[in-house]
Amino acid sequence: MWLKPEEVLLKNALKLWVQERSNQYFVLQRRRGYGEEGGGGLAGLLVGTLDAVLDSTSKVAPFRILHQTPDSQVYWSIACGSSREEITEHWDWLEHNVMNTLSVFDSNEDITSFVQGKIRGLIAEEGKGSFVKEEDPEKFREGLMKFEKCFGLPEQEKLVTYYSCSYWKGRVPCQGWLYLSTNFLSFYSFLLGAEIKLIISWDEISKLEKTSNVILTESIHVRSRGEDHYFSMFLHISETFLLMEQLANYAVRRLFDKETFENDLVLHDPLQITKRGLESRAHSEQFSAFFRLPKEETLKEVHECFLWVPFSHYNTHGKMCISENYICFASQDGSLCSVIIPLREVTGVDKADPANRGVSISTKGKTAFRFTEVRDFEQLVAKLRMKCNATSSPQHIINTEVAASSASDSPKDFDAGPSKMSQRDNSKTVGTEALMTVYHPQDAENLDSKMLKEKMKEQSWNILFVERGHGVSMFRTKKTRDLVVRGIPEALRGELWLLFSGAVNDMASNPGYYTELVEKSLGTCTLATDEIERDLRRSLPEHPAFQSDTGISALRRVLTAYAYRNPQIGYCQAMNILTSVLLLYAKEEEAFWLLVAVCERMLPDYFNRRIIGALVDQAVFEELIRVHLPQLTDHMTDMTFFSSVSLSWFLTLFISVLPIESAVNVVDCFFYDGIKAILQLSLAVLEYNMEKLLTCKDDAEAVTVLNRFFDSVTNKDSPLPPAVQQGSNLSDTKSDHPKVDITDLIRESNERYGDIRYEDVESMRCRNRLYVIQTLEATTKQNVLRVVSQDVKFSPSDLEELYELFKKEHFLSCYWNVNSPVLQHHDASLPYLDQYRIDCQQFRVLYHLLSPWSHCANRDSLALWTFRLMDESSDCLINFKQFASVLDTMYNGSFTDKLKLLFKLHIPPAFTEVESLSPSKGGDLSKEELIHFSQLSVSSVGDSLESDSLKSSPEKGKGKVDIQAYLKQWQDELLKKEENIKDLPRMNQSQFIQFSKTLYNLFHGDPEEELLYRAIAVVTSLLLKMEEVGRRLQSPTSPVKSPVAVTEVPAEIPRKGQEESSSEQTGGSRAQSLRGNHEWSFAFEQILASLLNEPAFVRFFEKPHDIKVKIESAKNLQLKARTRV
Repeated sequence: MWLKPEEVLLKNALKLWVQERSNQYFVLQRRRGYGEEGGGGLAGLLVGTLDAVLDSTSKVAPFRILHQTPDSQVYWSIACGSSREEITEHWDWLEHNVMNTLSVFDSNEDITSFVQGKIRGLIAEEGKGSFVKEEDPEKFREGLMKFEKCFGLPEQEKLVTYYSCSYWKGRVPCQGWLYLSTNFLSFYSFLLGAEIKLIISWDEISKLEKTSNVILTESIHVRSRGEDHYFSMFLHISETFLLMEQLANYAVRRLFDKETFENDLVLHDPLQITKRGLESRAHSEQFSAFFRLPKEETLKEVHECFLWVPFSHYNTHGKMCISENYICFASQDGSLCSVIIPLREVTGVDKADPANRGVSISTKGKTAFRFTEVRDFEQLVAKLRMKCNATSSPQHIINTEVAASSASDSPKDFDAGPSKMSQRDNSKTVGTEALMTVYHPQDAENLDSKMLKEKMKEQSWNILFVERGHGVSMFRTKKTRDLVVRGIPEALRGELWLLFSGAVNDMASNPGYYTELVEKSLGTCTLATDEIERDLRRSLPEHPAFQSDTGISALRRVLTAYAYRNPQIGYCQAMNILTSVLLLYAKEEEAFWLLVAVCERMLPDYFNRRIIGALVDQAVFEELIRVHLPQLTDHMTDMTFFSSVSLSWFLTLFISVLPIESAVNVVDCFFYDGIKAILQLSLAVLEYNMEKLLTCKDDAEAVTVLNRFFDSVTNKDSPLPPAVQQGSNLSDTKSDHPKVDITDLIRESNERYGDIRYEDVESMRCRNRLYVIQTLEATTKQNVLRVVSQDVKFSPSDLEELYELFKKEHFLSCYWNVNSPVLQHHDASLPYLDQYRIDCQQFRVLYHLLSPWSHCANRDSLALWTFRLMDESSDCLINFKQFASVLDTMYNGSFTDKLKLLFKLHIPPAFTEVESLSPSKGGDLSKEELIHFSQLSVSSVGDSLESDSLKSSPEKGKGKVDIQAYLKQWQDELLKKEENIKDLPRMNQSQFIQFSKTLYNLFHGDPEEELLYRAIAVVTSLLLKMEEVGRRLQSPTSPVKSPVAVTEVPAEIPRKGQEESSSEQTGGSRAQSLRGNHEWSFAFEQILASLLNEPAFVRFFEKPHDIKVKIESAKNLQLKARTRV
């Protein structure tokens, strides 16, 4: 088969290949040991061994053809074959079809380039007719079986794909298989008796990148928990890397960043993820982001073709991309020419020029787009006609006309119906004019020089509209970008922002949505609305539009409506500044949809609680500074300075740092070019101030330099009146700084950094997202450990390991559950301690792995009671502090502390009877039983007090947060006194019997087991006598039977196994029958005093236990424990 040409540095590497044929430009080689008598000696035996231990899917083909050029040490693999007949056929074809042609070329580079192009053409020809080849089911099944056998992961773990590659252990490459599944990156190798097994969960990866060095031409670098791993020698490294990047980012979003994941239905079920689905999704995301389409759009078809450009009179080559509701075209370099045709605008689809396989698409704007050289053009015409018929309902047409017509201010175009009524009802509340047209109407009669320039700009755009079309289906070319860079005219700004951002499509698809949202949202009272009210007067306070109720009310409606639409974001500072500028140039509804486009598509994750998107772009910015401004990198000791100083640039699109008349030009470029425009301008700002920044001695001085620069930026062509222009209001004392025109600055940023490609920015975003989220997670961990370390005696390293195990258990429950309750409770906005919590089932797994009492026969019951004791809020979840505290008592507590813990486990609210439901299982509980018992409410002495405190405690994450209640709760915790043992309630008869059973189970297997059993018998007997005496003193007249029978009960308890439990139950029933209706009970002081008299007890509970051994064991067994569960 023909292979995509790949470089081979050594023709006879390790003498693995034998040359069979050669000529001036090609070499045919055979794998040593293949087809030779005697196996080809020692080298042939080694090669044969290597090939034999590999799967059938990874065996190297025994024949190959290399391309070479004279005087060159570089070879290119171009074909391989499994048989001599197959490779000979390829060799003969090269000799007859290619050899004679190569002599006409002058240079070796031209020869190599021609051969590579020819081979690629052959591969493409063979691939015709198979759009997406399904993986060979037999091979995949073989790989799946090996994956399950090697790693022993739960059967729910979905294998996505696998690749043959090398893993570098030190300087030695190990050939094996890389398996990519929904939650893990796994590698397995077994060569010459050496086994290598590696399992890395995606949520632990902090760096994932393609790298190259002297040894490895190209490899994939993975960093996980401080360790670096390198994988190389992939057949298709780019495809592999893209898939790994997608799976890592999917896991990160699902587990760490639930805010942005919840609405993502495509990847919501980890069991439905496939390689083909991920590839399709990647293409769809790239497609919708490039053309600024709604995120729901899925790329269905791609056709290479030519588009006739009428104003330039030529056909441009590119790709036609078709989704459910749009036909888009982008020329091959992506920037020369692009077109977006919504199907709602299409009036006809016809065949045009069948000889050239042409398709003609007509739109309502009376524009016809002619595509030629379209493969299967007849089928495409039929499909598009069906799509257009499906979307051309009368309602759709009417709605589009209203949305597309920026001049229409009234709902008169609507048919009578609900939407018309809602428009009428809200006409008094929803503004129908941009604030700039209300507060700064243009005077057509008195035109000064600035207004004349503004009119010339408008004329340039009008000429462009005539040539290239007006509206959503206009041709977007280099000329369009040039006009945007010069600044969009005031009169056209709102319309073109709507167009370039793609908000026009959202608005057309959702007629009447905003007015309904305003009705629902106004009057609501949440944390977001409180913050909005607080910031309303801070939004462009110097502008007349926001010194009146008109502007303030419009701003309130837009922000409140958006907070209602997207409660995950709600309201974030900086949204008010951005929205106020949008309202100046766009109508209220348009401003709302522009805000939607910015928050949900153009600046994803910028405005959530942790501003993850902004932090990611800060990291991208730092990376670009290292590449383009290395002098600054060398001078600055801490690159985070650039992130901190530029955060407001990104969050507000420079509106907060530039005068308003200059900032709107930046917003123009942002809506046309996206985040790329902000990155380019940021680099230009730093470069402009390079000399001054290099002389700065500290960060404060650098900030002053940048602030003075921004104050000096002007817009000499702005037609805004001087009263509004912020730049013109500056005092002349700062005139020593030369003025910089914003248009020149933007033009310079395009010229110097315009080669930054959108695809590269997206790749850097993906790469840095992992780093940013892992950095936030590290901060969370440090804060949790700092708080918990004050209350426990574990060493910092042990506490950190326990935290990692706790967090891992939290995630393990999320890996294979579509609707994991733990995942639903993970909220990054909560206090650090409450971000990760586990339920009873997860606690049981950790209890079995870590508790020094996990050998106990009734360990499931102990785990359940321990969990119930820690679950003070009764929400069936515990945090790390509670988990660490109880383990600390078990390992580092005194004799009294440990006994008190055991005592509390056997009284309410912790204790609940669990044995009756499953006597056949002994002490083991099923998952369902465990969850059931953990949710049972048991009345106790302090229940009424607890219920009162719960009522007064603030609700987490629900509506309005009561800060005062949080402060009071915090103060109460600080003032909480050490628990007095006298405050503990008494232990009744059945609870004491269970307490005795637990002690017997704990002592089982101990070297002093016999001594401990006798001691417990003595203590039990003593306690019962004390209780008998105490009861006689209280009621001397009551008839009592001799206590001898009672005191004999403990002596009858056998020594081993299951007999202990049954005997204890028998003893308990005898004691109960002896007492009649009179229940006996014990106080903690009585039990403590009795046990202190037995040295064996004290020695047992004060025996030290090493948690390090348990932790190491738990790290190895945690995944297996989850598999068993």
